[in-house]
Amino acid sequence: MTFAIRSATGGDVAAIDALLRASFPAPDEARLVQRLCVDGDMVLTLIADDEDTGQLAGVIAFSRMTVDIAGRPIAAVALAPVAVAERYRRQGVAEALIQAGLAHLADAGMILCFVLGEPAYYQRFGFAADWALGFDSPYAGEYFMALPLQQGAMPCGVRGAAVHAPAFAALGEAA
Repeated sequence: MTFAIRSATGGDVAAIDALLRASFPAPDEARLVQRLCVDGDMVLTLIADDEDTGQLAGVIAFSRMTVDIAGRPIAAVALAPVAVAERYRRQGVAEALIQAGLAHLADAGMILCFVLGEPAYYQRFGFAADWALGFDSPYAGEYFMALPLQQGAMPCGVRGAAVHAPAFAALGEAA
């Protein structure tokens, strides 16, 4: 299988929503993406298309965060969610989406990317809990990780808040 990664367009909304609803046990991630878009907090959404069939193989989203170090705002994003259609799993789709997204964000001047996820998986991309240590976040802990996007450079100073977009607060709530 070969796939192409590209920025999502308005024509992809229904397919992205269907993929997110099929990939997770509850519709939380689909609602999260909808709200991030409506609220204007979505920074980047990439999709992977199966080049042979044109079907949506996977999606990744990055949203705006409010982060400060030494009292200064830092350009930062949250990676969430990433989803791959069942028939395309274990074929490198998620890895390719993550790598493409991180490269795009680094080129765009983003300083930090945060993720809340399984350390054994995300560490392969350079995410580490140590990079997120000291940030004030309700998600703080071993699963809250960060990655400096500018050639590994982390701004110096006291780490302040790391606040996700408001849509994250609604995760797990009934519709």
